[in-house]
Amino acid sequence: MLNDFINQVGPSTVGGLASGAIYALIALGYTMVYGVLRLINFAHSEIFMIGAFAALFVVLHLGVTTPLTGVALVGVLLLLMLVAMAASGGAAVVLERVAYRPLRRHGAGRLAALISAIGASIFLQELFALVIIPEVFDRPSQGRIQVPVPRLLDRETVVTIGNTDIRNDHLIIVGAAVIMMILLDVFVSRTRIGRGIRATSQDPETATLMGVDINKVIRTTFFVGGAMAGVAALLYAMEFENLRYNVGFLLGVKAFTAAVLGGIGNLRGALLGGLALGLIENWGSIFFGSEWKDVIAFTVLVLVLLFRPTGILGESLQRARA
Repeated sequence: MLNDFINQVGPSTVGGLASGAIYALIALGYTMVYGVLRLINFAHSEIFMIGAFAALFVVLHLGVTTPLTGVALVGVLLLLMLVAMAASGGAAVVLERVAYRPLRRHGAGRLAALISAIGASIFLQELFALVIIPEVFDRPSQGRIQVPVPRLLDRETVVTIGNTDIRNDHLIIVGAAVIMMILLDVFVSRTRIGRGIRATSQDPETATLMGVDINKVIRTTFFVGGAMAGVAALLYAMEFENLRYNVGFLLGVKAFTAAVLGGIGNLRGALLGGLALGLIENWGSIFFGSEWKDVIAFTVLVLVLLFRPTGILGESLQRARA
């Protein structure tokens, strides 16, 4: 068993970092919305799904049938990233306007918002299963079959370390996640609207008195969080090459786990939690088998909630209440 772990730890680490990077990007949406509204947006997984299908729609209409290289690959990936970010970000703004803002206006509690999020999630899943996928992608709704994604690039080994091959697609996924995290961190810490987001997160009433437009801050928060999910959607579609109407459900739960693990409400914690969860999953599957990967992820969620509910980078409960 130990020898198997030693032989597989390298490839599992690379795969875990790639999966964790996708979890981290989705987790950013959860953590941003929670930081501002103290709301768990359980429809965020469908925001991810919308970005994935938007990117697929463009790929099919571009007529991409063979892997791309060079400038063509870079151009197509940038175009698809912008499309996925715009689709997911726009959908997140509409979701906030339809499902959450009326509840805030009437002073509804968090339970009402949670129920609204679950309802929106189910509605979007069934909309894609019964209308979008059959009509737009010409796939029958019976059986909810998968929609294949054309391969965008040839998977080639860039460097080999020991028995571990590091492929170009893994480098793209991890590199894109790190770059987007840095840009988001700069946006939140250096820009005017970013300061408004931080002020609203700390004290909404005082932020309003200081002239911060709360609705604009919330709208921007949903758009940015959705845009991060759009980037994750493109990377997922590029890596796994098939999509389903409920493609975001399991990923959304795992991304929520990553947000909790890193410290929900903490942007850097979302990145750390996503990468850590991806590694824990893959390392654990060496011992228990790949069929236990999801069980391992949800066990992590339970353990974190039991023993460290504020996450790795979260402050202690006593300090938070002081």
